Amino acid sequence: MGLEIGDIKSEISQSKQRLRQRGVDYAAVFKDMSAAIKKEIEEIEALRNAGKQVIPEVDFNTLGAEGFSENDRKLIKKRGCVIIRNTFPSSLAKDWDEQIGDYINGVGYYENPDKGLDKYFSSLQEGKPQIFSVYWSLPQIQARQHENLAIVRRYLNRLWKYDADGKAIFDPDRECAYADRTRRREPGDNSLGLKPHIDGGSVERWLEKSGYQSVYRHLLDGNWEKYDPFDAVYRTETSQISSPAVCSMFRTFQGWTALSEQGQGDGTLQLIPSARVLGWMILRALQDDVPDDEICGAQPGRALPCKPEWHQMVLEGLCTIPNMQPGDSVWWHADLVHAVEDEHNGKDYSNVIYIGAAPYCEKNASFLDKQARCFLAGKSSPDFAAENYELDYQGRAEMGDLSELGKKQMGLEGW
Repeated sequence: MGLEIGDIKSEISQSKQRLRQRGVDYAAVFKDMSAAIKKEIEEIEALRNAGKQVIPEVDFNTLGAEGFSENDRKLIKKRGCVIIRNTFPSSLAKDWDEQIGDYINGVGYYENPDKGLDKYFSSLQEGKPQIFSVYWSLPQIQARQHENLAIVRRYLNRLWKYDADGKAIFDPDRECAYADRTRRREPGDNSLGLKPHIDGGSVERWLEKSGYQSVYRHLLDGNWEKYDPFDAVYRTETSQISSPAVCSMFRTFQGWTALSEQGQGDGTLQLIPSARVLGWMILRALQDDVPDDEICGAQPGRALPCKPEWHQMVLEGLCTIPNMQPGDSVWWHADLVHAVEDEHNGKDYSNVIYIGAAPYCEKNASFLDKQARCFLAGKSSPDFAAENYELDYQGRAEMGDLSELGKKQMGLEGW
């Protein structure tokens, strides 16, 4: 059950009023944090403009028993994102790409009337589908349960602080499968561009009832330097306003795997590679120039926007990810600002499978039961609109297609 708010403007005003009663000088705190974030954005700009690497890159084949090197760990945590080259063999990714194309045709996706774009993203335009609401194709199942991905997600989860006072917040070595969609963006498409935003909660990040005020406690107490985006304390206790396409799970990282070659200009992913930007945005909304009943243009049930009129300083750091090859994967902290290029000006399809990292915890495990029931019945993933393209399709994955690891990740077998 999601967070239910009746009068959202009143709730925002009351939450802001109570925050200001803490006696924190939010103007001074914001000024101090802004100076630090400005330096970080300027560093990103300088690297980007010089054609140098901004987003960390690690080859899967170099990951040893300890995972990332200490230098890689520090840079990934600073940037909040990483590209893992060769997560899967290129030949396997290309094969998955072909199979998913056949699968989409098989379920009759193009023959069915358009069932509507997500209202989660206000910037999406009408047009031929580019993101496909299929969840149970064999390639998607095989990718989610692949041992290579289990290794990558284990090391990504371990970048977080995942215990407190001797109690585990989540288990970094066990993963909960999260059924997401697939993107197949055709050359010339200009309908899928997404403006800079953050998923996983919008206005509720400032509301007392949501649990997020505990997550951002150091910021709201005026101690911005203590804010650690990789501290999981209270993260698994938050609630989001109910909305289709709002993830019900706690994700350490969002991510996708490339099924085709793609790069700048191909309608691909953009990131502001700074893990602390959302913390800065939290304080930005508490400044005197923001109306008491507003959060810098945020709307309930939508993605949290990063808008020029409020956040221009950090938008200067927006970077397009480098060229990706089939089998490469990209990962970004669930609080990271990201976007999608407005147009695909390349010559070939730009295709991906969306797969993030959702470690085992009570919040995530509780979602698995209803997701598993959807899988077994062939219904759409419960976090998304019930379009049910796969319901009667005989070619979708079934129980027998799950590996032992896959059954555990789906909650169909115990660990």
